[in-house]
Amino acid sequence: MLTKEKVDKTIRNLPDSFSLDELVEKLIFIEKIEEGYQQSENGKVVTNEEVKLAIDSARKMSENTI
Repeated sequence: MLTKEKVDKTIRNLPDSFSLDELVEKLIFIEKIEEGYQQSENGKVVTNEEVKLAIDSARKMSENTI
């Protein structure tokens, strides 16, 4: 979750002129980074090997359905 302090810091780091889309994009990016950090801190991580196995498994399943 974002804090007012983080939102304020993000706004202060933007150029004098910016679009609402740019602000929202930056805020979403910061929120996703924070979310990933929290997941990592809570041990909710997946190893590279686990990802590779999941991708291989998904590929094999899709090849069998074609």
